[in-house]
Amino acid sequence: MTLQPRLLTLVLAPLLALGLTAPATAAPVPAPTPAPAPAPGDPDPLRSILLPPLDGLVGMLPAIPVPATPYLGDVCASGADACIDDVIDRMKVRLDRLASSCSHSAIFSLAYLRVTENVRDAVRSGVFADHAWLNRVDAVFAGLYFDTTSRWEAGDRTNIPTAWRIALQAEDDRAMSGLGNFLLAMNAHINRDFPHVLATVGLSGPDGSHKADHNRYNNRLDSLYMPVFAEEAARFDPTFDDIDAGSADEAVAGVIMRGWREMVWRNAEALVLARTPATRRAVEREIDTYAALQAQLIRSVFVARPASRDAWCAAHGITG
Repeated sequence: MTLQPRLLTLVLAPLLALGLTAPATAAPVPAPTPAPAPAPGDPDPLRSILLPPLDGLVGMLPAIPVPATPYLGDVCASGADACIDDVIDRMKVRLDRLASSCSHSAIFSLAYLRVTENVRDAVRSGVFADHAWLNRVDAVFAGLYFDTTSRWEAGDRTNIPTAWRIALQAEDDRAMSGLGNFLLAMNAHINRDFPHVLATVGLSGPDGSHKADHNRYNNRLDSLYMPVFAEEAARFDPTFDDIDAGSADEAVAGVIMRGWREMVWRNAEALVLARTPATRRAVEREIDTYAALQAQLIRSVFVARPASRDAWCAAHGITG
């Protein structure tokens, strides 16, 4: 089985299972709009065929009713736009440091910065219904990333989740392709960290569930794959965007991210709805296991020698 089918097997199975197990008592949802025909000249026509029906499926999976609870943390308690500005400033400092030494951690650092800049622009252009919630989610999410990576760099391995251990050790070992480092860190941060962040910040507010805002970002991510992959290739690893799948590259990335993000929401629901400490610990173990299994698959596929990658980074990495 080749790389992309192996990844899709793990991603689509839980997504389809969620569709089969959606609550029977949920309110009816309109059928998804038929996928439009690919636009002439679309560099990724498969995306236009595959992703709209998948978005329809995701939209038909109703959020489980969860009581609105106040956010009790002190990170971005105000929900102000300045929270994302502060995160971006920290990310730029971190990226400059990692790029200057051609650390393999620079791959995810760059990607995360570009995603966060995109979130900032989306919030301020009115894409989301609840701006304060998105600002808070972004800041809490990034704070967890900064904490985990800072402790790892300081030699503190206490309570580092397995998926992050695999990702960060692979970066230290310089044993993966750039795309492998990207997927490992993305998996650890999304599949392991994100459910905890959503459960902490809150799945519902006074106006109801935040699921629609969560889903809304899927389409924004679609626009990032091509420019981010090209920038990674230009600066850190020229093989980053070399997977030869024709027009399928971005469509496959879109499917994977939709599957992961839907699992994130459902895992966050399970955390919030856990009625006893024992039940919550069981949910936490399931989240850790799922992310660890994804990490083990990615780690086995993207093994690479670093010599050419590191030489390329030495010449190009600090620019941009």
